[in-house]
Amino acid sequence: MLSDIEISRQSPRLHIDELTRRLAIPSHLLNPHGHYKGKLSLALLKEPPKKHGKLVLVSAITPTPLGEGKTVTTLGLSMGLNHIGQASIATIRQPSLGPVFGVKGGAAGGGHAQVVPMEEMNLHLTGDFHALAAAHNLAAAALDARLFHEQRLGAGFTASTGLTRLDIDAANILWPRTLDMNDRALRHLTIGQGGPADGVERQDRFVITAASELMAILALASDLKDLRARIGRIQLALDLHGNPVTAEQLEVAGAMTVLLKDALQPTLMQTTEQTPVLVHTGPFANIAHGNSSVIADRMALALTDYVVTEAGFGSDMGLEKFFNIKHRQSGITPSCVVLVATVRGLKANSGLLDIRPGQPLPASLGEEDLPTLHQGCANLAWHIQNARRYGVPVVVAINRFPSDSQAELTLLADEAMRAGACGTAISSAFTQGGAGASELARAVVEACERPSAIKLLYPDAMGLGAKLATLVECGYGGRGVILSDKAKRQLAALSKAGWDHLPVCVAKTPLSLSHDPALKGVPTDFEVPIEEVRLCAGAGFVYALAGPIMTMPGLGSLPAYRHIDINDDGEIVGLS
Repeated sequence: MLSDIEISRQSPRLHIDELTRRLAIPSHLLNPHGHYKGKLSLALLKEPPKKHGKLVLVSAITPTPLGEGKTVTTLGLSMGLNHIGQASIATIRQPSLGPVFGVKGGAAGGGHAQVVPMEEMNLHLTGDFHALAAAHNLAAAALDARLFHEQRLGAGFTASTGLTRLDIDAANILWPRTLDMNDRALRHLTIGQGGPADGVERQDRFVITAASELMAILALASDLKDLRARIGRIQLALDLHGNPVTAEQLEVAGAMTVLLKDALQPTLMQTTEQTPVLVHTGPFANIAHGNSSVIADRMALALTDYVVTEAGFGSDMGLEKFFNIKHRQSGITPSCVVLVATVRGLKANSGLLDIRPGQPLPASLGEEDLPTLHQGCANLAWHIQNARRYGVPVVVAINRFPSDSQAELTLLADEAMRAGACGTAISSAFTQGGAGASELARAVVEACERPSAIKLLYPDAMGLGAKLATLVECGYGGRGVILSDKAKRQLAALSKAGWDHLPVCVAKTPLSLSHDPALKGVPTDFEVPIEEVRLCAGAGFVYALAGPIMTMPGLGSLPAYRHIDINDDGEIVGLS
């Protein structure tokens, strides 16, 4: 089979003008970026909807290092719906350069179910991540500049500048800096070391751009006015009296919004079969809310019959956050959930195999092994029940690999139906494109006609500590939380300040239903340690760190960038 990048280059493409014409989008609402991608104006949201589409939310079993093909299935399903005559658009997140150069070498699908052009999709796209990093770091620079000048001018600051002192506490700076690259050396650092002219010396840190609160805000904002208001509410630091210092008080919120004006517009692209795709924002699901933007979903729902969107990692991660954060804030409601499962992924989730990075894979992953698969299907059953907990029908997409035996595929399908799925279908979108996902598409159309009634895990009125406990007990299957002394103090302060009404966004490992990646399958008797709790006032949630979660990844010993290069003809090689 051809490599991903070879398939991308050989796929027929529509010029971006033709793609927008097919969607009946007026030309003045498109800002082309080259031949095959373009920004869609927010004015599109103000026009009467041409359609009232149904949203299909794609999630998965607990991820494994083997990869389950969730994005392949998301794109393949959208292509499959078009293949059977049901107009569809996919809405997905933009790949971060961190994983592209650090782990994957390419993202956003693969094989015959990917976004094209692949090079443009994976490298910079329309510059949204760079704009977001600039806006984020502008706030950081403004904060340190204000701290420096207030200390330099002392009691004469107000007389000299006409500004009210903010009295920023250098020991309580809440806003880190950001970079869209894996760089562990930036997790902890000291800035302002050069001398009095080089700023106030203090401890600082970087987070990867996908973990920035600004990324979460961009994904949850409903329009430009909402974006501006959310940015104004960001709490950048505390003052010497313990009061929050916001971006509005620092008078930087307007400039940050200006930098994000174009980034708020989704980017229109296409798959290998010219199925439209809206690419927008990129919050990770292990350290953020892990879903495509509210704006992209709303645009797509007004343009087509079916919108297929992807929630990051397993149903305990992105799907949970879709319902309890994104749905809660936007009202966007899925008609159906698709859970992606693979034979080898469920074998890996059995807990019976020794799978380690850099080590040869166990032979049974490529051979028929019904007992191990049966053990692993407990993880599938848990995710089916978890998705059904939110009140929507569930279809299991079996992402087929060449090594899967018919007996294994039959066992997986039987176990899925026994666990409560309303349908199952094999997807071969990677090798066959939309035709390979047509069976799945028909199952999804049928499921979307079933009744549903959204149920959330907790009400707004519940206290933050109780919300965390409920999430662990109902959302992960554990028996509660263990709060550090620091987390207890932070929760008490947030409750006193009136933030109990917000939902919680837990940052934890995606490799287990628990906080411990070594606990495979369906662990039950575990408590989740909450080390720290942070307020994301602009994003509208409280962010909790479950264990030693890194918000700035590091490069491995064999990073993907080693294989990425450019040839004499200017073509990128090694990306797939």
